Amino acid sequence: MAQFYRVLFFLLSFWVSLSAAQGQVTEAKLISGDFQNLTFESFARVLENKTGYRFYFDPAQVDSLRINLLVQEKTLPQVLEQAFKNTDYRFALDAHQRVFITKGRELTPNLPKDFFLGSTPNTPIAENTAPTPNRTAARSRNINQSELKVYQIGQGTATSDKANLAGHIRESKSGEPVIGAAVYIESPLIGTTTDQFGYYSLTLPVGRHEIKIKSLGLKNTRRQVQLNANGKLDIELEEDITPLKEVVIEAEKDKNVAGMQMGLEKLDIKTMRQVPTAFGETDILRVVLTLPGVKSVGEGSTGLNVRGGATDQNLILFNDATIYNPSHLFGFFSAFNPDVLKTVELYKSAVPAKYGGRLSSVLEIATRDGNKKQLAGSGGIGLLTSRLTLEGPIVKDKTSFLLGGRSTYSDWILTKLPNSVLNQSKASFYDLNAHLTHEIDDQNTLYASGYISRDKFKLGGDTLFNYANRTGSVKWKHIFNNKLYGVLTGSYSHYDYAATSERNPVNASDLTYSIDQNQFQADFSYFHNAKHTFDFGLSTIHYNVAPGSLQPVGPESLIAPDVLDREKARESAVYISDKFDISPRLSVNVGLRYSLYQALGPRETYQYAPFISKTTSSITDTLLFRQGDVVAKYHGPEYRLSAKYSLSDYSSVKVSFNRMRQYIHMLSNTASMSPTDIWKLSDAHLRPQVGEQYAIGYYRNFRANTIETSVEAYIKNMHDFVDYKNSATLLLNSHLETDVINAEGKAHGVELMVKKLTGKINGWVSYTYSRSLVRVNEAATSDVINGGKYYPSNFDKPHDFTLIGNYRFSRRFSTSLNFNYSTGRPITLPLARYFADNAMRVFYSDRNAYRVPDYYRADFAMNIEGNHKVRKLAHSSWTLGIYNLTGRKNPYSIYFKTENGRINGYKLSVFGRPIPNLTYNFKF
Repeated sequence: MAQFYRVLFFLLSFWVSLSAAQGQVTEAKLISGDFQNLTFESFARVLENKTGYRFYFDPAQVDSLRINLLVQEKTLPQVLEQAFKNTDYRFALDAHQRVFITKGRELTPNLPKDFFLGSTPNTPIAENTAPTPNRTAARSRNINQSELKVYQIGQGTATSDKANLAGHIRESKSGEPVIGAAVYIESPLIGTTTDQFGYYSLTLPVGRHEIKIKSLGLKNTRRQVQLNANGKLDIELEEDITPLKEVVIEAEKDKNVAGMQMGLEKLDIKTMRQVPTAFGETDILRVVLTLPGVKSVGEGSTGLNVRGGATDQNLILFNDATIYNPSHLFGFFSAFNPDVLKTVELYKSAVPAKYGGRLSSVLEIATRDGNKKQLAGSGGIGLLTSRLTLEGPIVKDKTSFLLGGRSTYSDWILTKLPNSVLNQSKASFYDLNAHLTHEIDDQNTLYASGYISRDKFKLGGDTLFNYANRTGSVKWKHIFNNKLYGVLTGSYSHYDYAATSERNPVNASDLTYSIDQNQFQADFSYFHNAKHTFDFGLSTIHYNVAPGSLQPVGPESLIAPDVLDREKARESAVYISDKFDISPRLSVNVGLRYSLYQALGPRETYQYAPFISKTTSSITDTLLFRQGDVVAKYHGPEYRLSAKYSLSDYSSVKVSFNRMRQYIHMLSNTASMSPTDIWKLSDAHLRPQVGEQYAIGYYRNFRANTIETSVEAYIKNMHDFVDYKNSATLLLNSHLETDVINAEGKAHGVELMVKKLTGKINGWVSYTYSRSLVRVNEAATSDVINGGKYYPSNFDKPHDFTLIGNYRFSRRFSTSLNFNYSTGRPITLPLARYFADNAMRVFYSDRNAYRVPDYYRADFAMNIEGNHKVRKLAHSSWTLGIYNLTGRKNPYSIYFKTENGRINGYKLSVFGRPIPNLTYNFKF
């Protein structure tokens, strides 16, 4: 009987085990789906969602693997076997629903006996969480050892359920900070991005986490941390070596949808170098002009018109210092050396509260800090310009320098031309950049930057134009604790020009102008928790303008000296903003900026009779203000509001509202930006500009975030910006208020963009429909323009289409094609002649009632790189391009001349034929 019970017990046990096994098979989730052209990382995420398994792999090993698979009711092992068929990839599953992916060798997901070792606080524990049987195998596969360790942050037992982790993300090769890197954990989803200093701060639940870090152009990495209390973890990222098969960019690929900011365009130097330009040198302003909503009035102009705004409504910052003229040679070259640049960011809407002083946009340009590891350099030799940049450590890993210079030899080329007018001409420029970074300790870092540029231009024996920019800035960054840091910045900006005419000794003269700006600002960032991030600070600017001086040149000159009184003013502001994550799908950013402007003495101010046009004959009184007296005061709030709602992982909706105030105005006699433009401060007669912008956008990514699409619409209202009376005199006008008037404007538009940043074919296509209208309806009847109705502004160009396409044949050879079409800008035409007061006069159309012909241009470039051996004295490349491939004579301006009693019109084209260019670039 006992034997019978033993047999019965054995059979029951066997049956229970068999039933359990069958139940497990029955419960195994079957997978169905069509997976086409997915990266393995995207494929793994889909499988994780479908099965509940967790995938572990080295991103560098799978970055060139693409999945093209159709499965129907398959188990996970069957799906992976089909995906890895005829490849070197292997997989292993363990009892804890984990999947380990390797390449080139099998593995058993078991840990060695000596797996766990001791640790000290804030140092890595040698806990191997990756699926490697031993360390030698891990090294043989070039897996980053820092990813296989556990970093214990904080000492002892946790006293709270949350703790803060902060630190810097830097490039391993140069020590440069990595800007905009994504730092996050997946469960629960908490993340942030690094700021301009590469700094991040995360508030996380205490315990074990896998921190993931991604950045464009650098290898993705991760860190295993045991978070017990507040602590720091600095991370270095390695450069991503592109596979030979194709270009695959994974980092920040969903930022178009997931990012909070709308109306923000970010450009890196690699992208900018692919866009063809007129003279073969990378030009950041030309690239910015290819973005939706950004235009210029014509060929050869670098003045930006953003969303219906004037060129003076853009704040251009270079290392936190204001640039007043961003171009060389009247707009043919950008003022910025591409080899020293780190990032370029354009804010078209949802402008952060820390920025102010302009209505339309903020263009922030930052240079690199310099290599902290080793001496390096780069440069280029073109048909018209050459450049050289050097960088390296002064004290390794603590102090670095960056020096860059650029110049042109067009003066020498002009002397060799046979034309007698051209060989007496001048066209030259240079610019110099210097940047110094010093890490005092873990909490304090100093940054110092300087920039100088100088231009000279003369056509034949005509007037010599000479203009220059000078800027300098010093920044001190102090980290108070993991959650709070501050940056104190002092900056100086200077711009001047001189126009010297010596052709006729009797009229020889020298006309000069200059503006100086001194600024101090304090900016603070406080990472309260995972849902709240506060930014707050203050700033003050002191302006000193020399509006004009005319002096005789030579003893024979009969020119009478004329010097206008200086203008001074102070502009101050305080701000605070809060980025608040209401839910995983809804985020809001609310900000308030309050600005105060004071025009200062000494100054004379004229009083005019009311309700009539201001003229010199209507002056009723003169007020005298002493040094430091307040001549006029303006102030008011500036609101910032933006929100993002995620519809899904691949789509979102964003809205924003901005109210901006601008206290400085640019006065120009030309439609395009010119070196002789003058900047005028607001005073008792010229009121500050005020503008509001409402924007809404829909963002959708396709094909695993490899294709980005966006549609943004906006409405903008502008008050009290400057327009001019007919035949206005702007230079050396001591009664300038008699020739300028305050106008109001409105603009609206829709911007569409499709961007593809992966694969052999990449680039973007954009279309913009926009209108920019102006109305002058002053109380004085004589100052009303076009009957007080709205009319097109000088930069109103309703339709704009841009294509930037790049095709990479191999790692060494690629091509780029650029096509641009836009509506012709408005123009005022002479319609008839008539006699009045015994003189022939010209009757003109309503202001800007007609348009110049439409603009279109195609450019082509080829980029040929040297071999990609790692150990070389220097890496080099060639760029061969053709600007204006079709040779179209696009009109720069239309002008009229009276000849033999008739008014004849002429069209001026800057580039009326194809312009070939060749540039040699090197880097060591």
